[in-house]
Amino acid sequence: MLGALVNYYLAIKLGRPLLIRYGKYVMFKEHNLQQMENFFARHGHISTFTGRLIPMIRQYISIPAGLARMNLSVFCFYTGLGAGIWVIVLTLLGYFIGENELLIKEYLRDIVIALFISCVIGITLYWNYHRRSSR
Repeated sequence: MLGALVNYYLAIKLGRPLLIRYGKYVMFKEHNLQQMENFFARHGHISTFTGRLIPMIRQYISIPAGLARMNLSVFCFYTGLGAGIWVIVLTLLGYFIGENELLIKEYLRDIVIALFISCVIGITLYWNYHRRSSR
């Protein structure tokens, strides 16, 4: 949680001015920043939760949350929930598979794929629900 909060606060303090100033060099415009902030205002909680379950994204999901100034208590709740699930999965893998490192690596890949697919399905259901309810 401490690392997530550090990234969150760095994004709040440095993120917006840094992206506006240097974003043009990586084809990132202020319009994109506004779109991301609007998205996070509506869907930040599900993005933060699912982002914590996906390797490589889990380390960076705090940055868009901070840029969008996501509510801190909501951010902490969904960060803790997603990270908690990840820790439980890894702990259970260690407990049940034991000292067989090759077996752990094999199952971890399968679990990551399953979590990724579950996240895509969850996001799709969430998106469809909100699209239908806004009509």
